[in-house]
Amino acid sequence: MHSEEIEVSTGRHETVRDVTAECERFLREADAGDGLLHVFVPHATAGLAIIETGAGSDSDLLAQLQELLPADDRWGHRHGSAGHGRDHVLPALIAPSMSVPVLGGRMALGTWQSVCLVDTNGDNPSRKIRLSLLAG
Repeated sequence: MHSEEIEVSTGRHETVRDVTAECERFLREADAGDGLLHVFVPHATAGLAIIETGAGSDSDLLAQLQELLPADDRWGHRHGSAGHGRDHVLPALIAPSMSVPVLGGRMALGTWQSVCLVDTNGDNPSRKIRLSLLAG
């Protein structure tokens, strides 16, 4: 298995960060053929999604997460900035890992699909992502 950990800057605001290019670079450098790309975020307050970006879907996702998980004082987990407890609930809704089929060295994504890091935790402006190629 070929594996690498990358660092991604997410800033101090909620974000949906497209990491498709980083995944493609990893597959090129691994000289991937067929298999599975496993993507994992080793953080308790971030997740991964396959979603269309740039057409408003990423903003829509953040808006819905704000409705589902408001940044207020209702959360039992209270350290960090106000409402930080919601960030710890996020991975139950937006999973911290995913697998993407790889065919001929390329992710078998649909036309408008991108691999994205979803991060609502402004207290942590830098994230790690573990990319692993399971050759077929």
